[in-house]
Amino acid sequence: MKFSLWLPANLPWRDLHAAAVHAAGANSGAGMWRGLWLEDHFMDNTAEPNDGERGECLTQLTALAATVRDVRIGSLVLGNTYRHPAVVAKQAAAISNIADGRFVLGVGAGWQENEHRAFGLEFGDVPSRIRWFREALQVWTLLRDGAREGDGFVDLEGERYRLEHASLNPKPHATLPILIGGKGEKVMPKLVARYADEWNMWSTPDVFAAKNRIFSEALEREGRASASLWRTMQALVFFDDAAKAHAVNAKGRPAIGGSASELVDLMGAYAEAGVDEFILPLTSIGDVAKLNDLGDRFLAEVAALVP
Repeated sequence: MKFSLWLPANLPWRDLHAAAVHAAGANSGAGMWRGLWLEDHFMDNTAEPNDGERGECLTQLTALAATVRDVRIGSLVLGNTYRHPAVVAKQAAAISNIADGRFVLGVGAGWQENEHRAFGLEFGDVPSRIRWFREALQVWTLLRDGAREGDGFVDLEGERYRLEHASLNPKPHATLPILIGGKGEKVMPKLVARYADEWNMWSTPDVFAAKNRIFSEALEREGRASASLWRTMQALVFFDDAAKAHAVNAKGRPAIGGSASELVDLMGAYAEAGVDEFILPLTSIGDVAKLNDLGDRFLAEVAALVP
């Protein structure tokens, strides 16, 4: 089982960079981070006034790709409604090359209404956003795979997006995986099975086991081997406080907690449920020293002891 770190997007760049460099440097120890992730939001999902700091995801990932080595970097996840998918494909190809193949294009349908309203972005209803997302996945895969295998040119006439002899040049790195974030049980398994190299969701072990069966069945219907999909997930982690984790989980936010040995056992439960990679979310911590300490503790006391 692998482990990655989800960094706060609201840190000033100097602090974000320092935390990323520290995390990459930790890879010389017993445990190690496979990747570093950033969320894609323009503002917090809180009551107004809402003017907290929040960096732009792709800009920050580009800087990390150029300055932090030895770890994957990725978006968790880009909201499709914020940018035209063909432009995202160009950005992803560039970051992929800057990162020498370590970049993961994590994408989702978009859900946070307040930032759509604040920034003048069309929100639509849930069925619309799912249709737009399906079409965006076509754009990303056609452009990526056309650049890899065919003449590189793509034409598409969709409900929302239109491409006319579009191409990715320079080509993306040979490895540019697409990760889909989502947990719906009707449409999302089909989209993951058809388009995703990786799949992500928030979950506890028992919930993930049930979801994984549904998504694995979709893979089988699509003619894909189960091992062809890399499964990642995350939950809030509370060291030495199982009661708090239980309370948070009861409110609908996946959370786990307990002693280090209990967390090791929980990681084993995730692995048994089918998780390939656990992502530790430290997105609410604004103090870099505390962030580094928590990440180091997780690596030394939990990740290093998980088979």
